[in-house]
Amino acid sequence: MTTNPLRDPRDRRLPRVPEPCALVVFGITGDLARKNLLPAVYDLANRGLLPTNFALLGFARRDWGDVEFAELARTAAREHARTPWREEVWERLASSVRFVQGSFDDDNAFDQLAHALAELEGSHGIGGNAAFYLSIPPAMFPVVLKQMQRTGMADSTPDRWRRVVVEKPFGTDLPSSRELNELVDAVFSADDVFRIDHYLGKETVQNLLALRFANTLFEPIWNGHHVDSVQITMAEDVGIGGRAGFYDQTGAARDVLQNHLLQLLALTAMEEPVEFSAEEIRTEKLKVLRAVSVPTDMATFAVRGQYEQGWLAGQRARGYRQEDGVDPDSTTETYAAVRFGVETRRWAGVPFYLRTGKRLPRRVTEIALSFRKAPHLPFAPTDTEELGHNQLVIRVQPDEGVTLKFGSKVPGSVMEVRDVAMVFLYGEQFTEASPEAYERLLLDVLLGDATLFPRNAEVEASWAAIDPLEEFWAGTEPHPYRAGEWGPRAAEEMLAAEGRQWRRP
Repeated sequence: MTTNPLRDPRDRRLPRVPEPCALVVFGITGDLARKNLLPAVYDLANRGLLPTNFALLGFARRDWGDVEFAELARTAAREHARTPWREEVWERLASSVRFVQGSFDDDNAFDQLAHALAELEGSHGIGGNAAFYLSIPPAMFPVVLKQMQRTGMADSTPDRWRRVVVEKPFGTDLPSSRELNELVDAVFSADDVFRIDHYLGKETVQNLLALRFANTLFEPIWNGHHVDSVQITMAEDVGIGGRAGFYDQTGAARDVLQNHLLQLLALTAMEEPVEFSAEEIRTEKLKVLRAVSVPTDMATFAVRGQYEQGWLAGQRARGYRQEDGVDPDSTTETYAAVRFGVETRRWAGVPFYLRTGKRLPRRVTEIALSFRKAPHLPFAPTDTEELGHNQLVIRVQPDEGVTLKFGSKVPGSVMEVRDVAMVFLYGEQFTEASPEAYERLLLDVLLGDATLFPRNAEVEASWAAIDPLEEFWAGTEPHPYRAGEWGPRAAEEMLAAEGRQWRRP
């Protein structure tokens, strides 16, 4: 008998809806919850991707009841939702919204939270399933985790699951990362811990796997025999906003390089997984991260910078040391650029240039593969003066898409070859807008799909690559660059030392 593929539970084209459950958010009044988590919950409900038996619980110090919290949640969801607002959708959600007031060291408040979850089993049929989102500073993890352990809220059983979502940063170095991992793993089983890196939820990042492994066009040339170099860029045109307290203690390398960019490197350089499953994908990423080599000449190939006063989009931008809450003598970097290697047979000898910075000319995240030039050109040198390297550029944000740059003859009576580009944009090709990253990742947590979540070993391997840089930079002054520039001159010299230059997105 032939199986109907539309009824096959393995068919990933079918919408995946979690089983009955609750989402508990600690730090529900913070920016992350208001701007990302609450809108994502609404958008999932609006798309019919939340179970009918679903409940949302907020935990914070505010002296609120369920009604006041529901109003805050409604305002946040309506202001930041990606999908059109439908009042009937929100009314269904609002009937399942609960709030528990208390501080993290308040035993009574956690007892009330455990009681509220137990009540929801009867009133909303959540089946005892719950995901706990720690939208709180890492310093608060120990007390919250101990409270959850004391009350039994962290305990999964054969009849129910309990999961925890941990936001970055995952520590500040390798030792602190291991300490944090041990702390979380002592309360939750390894399979129930979801370390969230929102970049991995972006549609274009996931499309990188489809681009590589669903097409025969690219994979044969995706190696050091054909690729000259790889550039991975995350540029921001904004400053630090109100994050001075966090950022001045962290810096660009720990904030972005250690997690977002090294994860993008791993996805770019990984081998084909045996199957598209969480375990197999994470296994291949881990192999890459363990093969990452730091530059031996860090003075040349590891550059940190700090923005000074300048002009950006026609507005005067103050320097980092003039930002509110920043130490006037701060040596924290707002820009980091590093040349990494990947010591595998596929990538040996290919430099991976990673850079991130604030107050750069524009906001853009991209992965650019630059291919080797043809070993022989049958044209006169003057015919190809404007011909550069072939490039494949995966644009992660904004204007998500893929660009292929190659040489083409210029129309006319003479032979002249110059670069042209073929551009694919998600917004033009597909009618449905890409889900917001937190939307996809929250759904995966509730489904128990860990494909896009780094595990312990990946986090520790990333810190092993970053710690030597931090040790080298300790006590040094960052290179200055003006707001509105593409970083310090030393970063340009880094690539020029090997006869290359940064892309201008």
